[in-house]
Amino acid sequence: MNPYRDINDEEWQRVAPLLPELRPRSELRGRPLANTRSVLNGVLWVMYSGATWSAMPRKYPSYQTCHRRFKAWYESGVLKRVMDQLFGAASEELCNLMEARMRTHVSAEQKSVDAEKTSATVPTAPAYSPASVKPLPSSPFAYSSPFKHAA
Repeated sequence: MNPYRDINDEEWQRVAPLLPELRPRSELRGRPLANTRSVLNGVLWVMYSGATWSAMPRKYPSYQTCHRRFKAWYESGVLKRVMDQLFGAASEELCNLMEARMRTHVSAEQKSVDAEKTSATVPTAPAYSPASVKPLPSSPFAYSSPFKHAA
């Protein structure tokens, strides 16, 4: 693969229709939306470089913004179509690398199923019974208080 570079105007014209248009907020409060082309360049930089999201160069929008849009595009299938349009056959390799790096979050249902499987195979600790507890041997160095107790 060639070294990474930001997408040019011709490439942007090809992929822009594939990306969902984000509507500006109806309220005039909060941050303005980040430029979609800059966000895409940031996402592609992370995918291509293999670096962590927080290592993104400052010329791109915040890594949180890029990661949030990446997840939305990935889950909706938009990212796959964009990658196919930009890189053709090489897009498959990039997508597979990114999928391998992605953390998979396990649902609560799956966690309970996994916990049941492991609890069935893990031996349990023996039950506590007072008869099984042995008294400690008496120490030749008994502690006595230097203070006298009033009786």
